[in-house]
Amino acid sequence: MRPLKLVPENTNIDFLRLRTVFMAVSILLIVASIALVAIRGLNFGVDFAGGQMVRVTFAQPVPINQVRERIDGLGLGESAIQQFGDARDVAIRMPLPEGGAEATDEQGDQLRAFITTTWPGATIGSVDTVSGKVSEELFQKGALALALAMLAIAVYIWIRFEWQFGIGALFSLGHDVALTFGFFAITQLEFNLNIVAAILTIIGYSLNDTIVVYDRVRENLRKYRKMEIVPLLNLSTNETLARTIVTSLTLIIALATLVLVGPEVIFGFSVAMLLGIVIGTYSSIYIANPILIYAKVGPHSFVPPEAGPAGAERVKAKELP
Repeated sequence: MRPLKLVPENTNIDFLRLRTVFMAVSILLIVASIALVAIRGLNFGVDFAGGQMVRVTFAQPVPINQVRERIDGLGLGESAIQQFGDARDVAIRMPLPEGGAEATDEQGDQLRAFITTTWPGATIGSVDTVSGKVSEELFQKGALALALAMLAIAVYIWIRFEWQFGIGALFSLGHDVALTFGFFAITQLEFNLNIVAAILTIIGYSLNDTIVVYDRVRENLRKYRKMEIVPLLNLSTNETLARTIVTSLTLIIALATLVLVGPEVIFGFSVAMLLGIVIGTYSSIYIANPILIYAKVGPHSFVPPEAGPAGAERVKAKELP
């Protein structure tokens, strides 16, 4: 049986021909994502906003307005209701009542009983409760985890590569994270600790994908000293294309399966990961590489020239980390 080859050998695709267009589009998307988060905000889940979250699967699709009116009629406070996954799946978030854990348990029991009585056949998936103090601590720790991850990556890239590569990789990571936040701002999918974990995973994947391409770029800069930077970047991307396509496609198939038929508890996580893999693959080619051009990267970045005795150029290999 012959092995399946998704990418032909010796491809010669001019990836950077439209680099200016792709870079302009990406910058616009970053600005739009930041604006969306600032204006529209994120739909924080119980993890960060506090309260009680009940996930319900109805026997058949039910209008959201109808569910909200009837739940609010209970007098338990203003509810936040959101549809997710299938049209029959609804998340109901309620504020925490006064009176501590006992009052919270009574509210949960009352809500479950009302739902199963009002909509026969409805199934209560899960009930999550987080106090305001705990949610505040979770939010701070989640933000700190993201900040420390970015800082650690910045230090690593600065030591591992030349500074131009570090800037390219960090900008690429910032692009991926900003677009993921923008996606959750525009869709208003629940933003919880699972999504923070997904973003940290996206950062790791995107960095790994970028470093694979950058390693090949650095090797080719030493190997083809007279080649222009744009053809060299295209060559490096084509040489790593098979690895990039196979890795990304494998992950996309697995994550798309989770999005379509996976449990609703990890729906947001699966969507974030799927989006992150697609964006990360794109940015490692169309964002990280063009920045090397703008940063004037060339063979001199690793092999500084010295004047030879007869006026000829002499080169001295620079030790790579």
